[in-house]
Amino acid sequence: MGRRSCHAQGDGAGGVSGKDRKPATRAVEVGRRPEWTGAVVNPPVWRASTHLYTDSADLAKARPNEDGQFYYGRRGAPTQWALAEALTELEPGAHATLLYPSGVAAIAGTLLALLESGDTLLMTDNAYEPSRNIAKNLLAPLGIETRFFDPLDPAGFAAQFDARTKAVWLESPGSLTMEVADVPALAALARDKGALVLLDNTWATPLGFPALERGADVTVMSLTKHVGGHSDLMMGSAAAGEALYKRLRLKAQSLGQVVSPDDAALALRGLRTMPLRLERAAASALAVAEWLAGRPEVAHVLCPMLPGAPGHALWQRDFTGACGLFSFVLSGSAPTARARFIDALELFGIGYSWGGFESLAIPFDAARVRTASAWPPAGWYPDDRLGVRLSIGLEDAGDLIADLERGMAAMKTA
Repeated sequence: MGRRSCHAQGDGAGGVSGKDRKPATRAVEVGRRPEWTGAVVNPPVWRASTHLYTDSADLAKARPNEDGQFYYGRRGAPTQWALAEALTELEPGAHATLLYPSGVAAIAGTLLALLESGDTLLMTDNAYEPSRNIAKNLLAPLGIETRFFDPLDPAGFAAQFDARTKAVWLESPGSLTMEVADVPALAALARDKGALVLLDNTWATPLGFPALERGADVTVMSLTKHVGGHSDLMMGSAAAGEALYKRLRLKAQSLGQVVSPDDAALALRGLRTMPLRLERAAASALAVAEWLAGRPEVAHVLCPMLPGAPGHALWQRDFTGACGLFSFVLSGSAPTARARFIDALELFGIGYSWGGFESLAIPFDAARVRTASAWPPAGWYPDDRLGVRLSIGLEDAGDLIADLERGMAAMKTA
């Protein structure tokens, strides 16, 4: 008999139930129903636009709005169903998970499903820039107002609510400036006000931050990042309890959202090694952050894992893991010096995204995209000096440090 998926296995004599297994074990097991895999390890790639029925009676009972039922290619097939189920099994408190063709599509789909004309959305001021663009270019023309708030100011956050406030968008840590919000406290306040809490949890994934257990109503991820893990696919997801999931699913179906079965297979493959890659990337990132913290060229290291860094106490309290993404701020350097630093790097590619096996570096100027809070926050460092964001991959940490040292030397040359 083939191996059964984790959710189907019992405790066994002296065994551990599926829900109690460690993340690395669960990542191997989830989404592998025998009816989807047959005699092989992985669910095959089901490429199909048309699903056929045996006769008219079979067509009549097609149950198009039930998950896991053949109907038409846009509703998925076992490859996509296996990925969605695997993600749900890894997300404590989730009823089900929707798949979208990109992380931005997941953000837009979630907001469109849960907001309507006349509503107000509160969005954290450290949100991913495409999230801000969705608020401006998609929600505003539909009559949905967005107000930005300082994620480190709970009192200011509370003052933003009114009768029209229907949802709150959080991102913690911010994927550029790394502020760690007190998500449980902000979520409790939003709940008291009758607003839904939506969280971009791409940085930590549910392995590092069980978002629904910490107060979120919907948790969104860019699967392009850690789940894919190899910089070769684009996909997003949104997981929620049953009632909100049904709303998300209806809107996604109305918008024709579907993911390629080939990409779903790649995401499933990446998911199997995600715990190991996250652990390795986070350990290397901490080593790099500690090295940067001792450099005279660096004014500030924005890494929640680093003891003494902003948000470290909240990260220790609420998170069970991390990843390789963090930022640092150069000390009094000109843009040309920052460019020399980045251009001299050999192991760091220059490019957007993160969470792949390879390391990346990009410049950033945080004040440019802040509208509701000052940058830097009071007490962090003297002024808005030039930032660099690093995505630490799976290279040797010592080699990455040597590469950064090469960049520091190049920064000083005219």
